[in-house]
Amino acid sequence: MSAPAAFAQDVYDVVIVGGGHNGLVAAAYLARAGRSVLVLERLGTTGGAAVSTQAFAGVDARLSRYSYLVSLLPSKIVDDLALNFAVRKRSVASYTPTTRDGRATGLFVGGGEDRTRDSFRALTGSDAEYRAWRDFYAMAAKVGRSVFPTLTEPLPTRAQLRERIGDDTAWHTLFEQPLGVAIEERFRDDLVRGVVLTDALIGTFSDAHDASLAQNICFLYHVIGGGTGDWDVPIGGMGAFTDALAAAARSAGAEIVTGHEALRIEPDEPHSVVSYRTGDREGTVAARKVLVNASPEVLADLLGEQGAEPAEGAQIKVNMLLRRLPRLRDTSIDPREAFAGTFHIAEGYGQLATAYQEAAGGTLPSAPPSEIYCHSLTDPTILGPELAERGYQTLTMFGLHAPARLFTEDNEGARAALLKAALDQLDAVLAEPIADCLALDEDGRPCIEAKSPLDLEKELRLPRGNIFHRPLSFPFADEARGTGRWGVETSHANVLLCGAGAVRGGGVSGIPGHNAAMAVLEDR
Repeated sequence: MSAPAAFAQDVYDVVIVGGGHNGLVAAAYLARAGRSVLVLERLGTTGGAAVSTQAFAGVDARLSRYSYLVSLLPSKIVDDLALNFAVRKRSVASYTPTTRDGRATGLFVGGGEDRTRDSFRALTGSDAEYRAWRDFYAMAAKVGRSVFPTLTEPLPTRAQLRERIGDDTAWHTLFEQPLGVAIEERFRDDLVRGVVLTDALIGTFSDAHDASLAQNICFLYHVIGGGTGDWDVPIGGMGAFTDALAAAARSAGAEIVTGHEALRIEPDEPHSVVSYRTGDREGTVAARKVLVNASPEVLADLLGEQGAEPAEGAQIKVNMLLRRLPRLRDTSIDPREAFAGTFHIAEGYGQLATAYQEAAGGTLPSAPPSEIYCHSLTDPTILGPELAERGYQTLTMFGLHAPARLFTEDNEGARAALLKAALDQLDAVLAEPIADCLALDEDGRPCIEAKSPLDLEKELRLPRGNIFHRPLSFPFADEARGTGRWGVETSHANVLLCGAGAVRGGGVSGIPGHNAAMAVLEDR
């Protein structure tokens, strides 16, 4: 079988399997460099997990249903591709409610140095925890400024990255010993310890003292974005970002076809052959290079090879639309300010440890830890004008320590039970039930939906719902793992990964797409 007439040619310089954001980044770079590029996307639209969707029937609100923040996206990619989109800085703040001596209070980080110091002092009784916090994150910021520029360069060796950071204490703290050691040495307050640890657990099922250092790697990726640790909101939602990427790729000459599912890759020389299905027809197309914007497990299936056992995802994602923000038990802070950054729920250090132990033991966490973001406070354009005028808001809840194994026997039942438990934890810090604030769709149903790891596997083909495709790795070369020059190479010279499963993948960054394109352009 050969390519149908809809394709411009039978043989391309590059065929990209998967039109998620990384595949589109690679397509735009390669097409701008004069390569012939074809993108095959299985779904009816491009964007993959980074899309905007009207999630609730008859309600004019476009939610970033899966991925929801632009994290590690380098300005270099935006500038190189002349992307027509913008981000808005989300409030770099966090609020963690708690009860001390029977009084509703909390820790607010943000609003300037004085206010943050005052909040630490009010919670802990002294300035010691604030000074430890300030010093710890100054160290992390220094590491971020050193590491972030390397993410779009060939992989440094471990020694090269250590030299570039130039701080033995920081290297030992973040790259060599379990993060829990540093947290317990530097901080005394359980709540403060927990707020630090959360950045090490988002999407990663790990304990603070895990010898694998998976928690350290996750922490690193959450604090180095842009060299600042900022996580930004794309104006118009995630779909605005991926639409801009698709437009840039097409304007440079790339062909993008949706509704085309890749079935097989035959990695022959000089041309690989990609078999695909569209509707009730099948066809083939050849390419000098094939880039795969999917997980390593999906790549193994396409190649007909035995893949590694997929690493499970460990999160529950909840989308809500509210008629108004809820009132808080802690009346000292405005809900708009508390929800503008990261709102932590049940994320004390001890609570995180208990939730991990329960989940590792095969039971749903009794007090699920989670964090909440109100993106509409940063970008009200995701709401229709009438909703915005009436004060509606979106809430995204990202629950931790919810590994896929807990949903295997009864996905629907486990999802419902975990959602209820998570909302109970939220209600415990509110002055009114969150259910009283939920908007209703056109059928009178509450505007709330939850996605388990198995839902993500079904809807997005993320093996076991792992949002990073596979465990994150430190951003340096590892000869034992065969990471290659750019971290995108596979055992086949003409087949490259360009998705989150590449080294330095994970998050909505475009970095694997950029690096795969650079690997192609270097290979003459």
